[in-house]
Amino acid sequence: MRIGELAARAGTTTRTLRYYESRGLLPARRNGNGHRTYDESDLRLLRQIRTLQDFGFGLEETRPFVECLRAGHPEGDSCPASLQVYRRKLDTLIAELGAVREQVGRQLARAEAARAALAADAAVPGGPVPECELGGGPR
Repeated sequence: MRIGELAARAGTTTRTLRYYESRGLLPARRNGNGHRTYDESDLRLLRQIRTLQDFGFGLEETRPFVECLRAGHPEGDSCPASLQVYRRKLDTLIAELGAVREQVGRQLARAEAARAALAADAAVPGGPVPECELGGGPR
């Protein structure tokens, strides 16, 4: 199949395919007329790349999966190098999630302290009336 058909079947653009080719992820085969040619195995490579990118993997992180498929394995994640990438990605995601959790926890503690201070001030005669920032009036 030609590049336009492969792009359409993979749900991407010809520009993306040429980029993958330049990065060595997609083979560069040409017919007698000089047109790029592809087959079903190339579609499998693209689907593997796209699936991993949809999960947040960078293009270089897909390389071991592509190489695994090229080596003839039935799945791109059946090789040790692919499993290693999965492990690294999980470690990274867990660390990032932990950092976000800490940041949200600090924001929550700050907000709760501010709300408690407002409530304490409201208990004093003449103190401010607490209002919800989202509109809704006094609380």
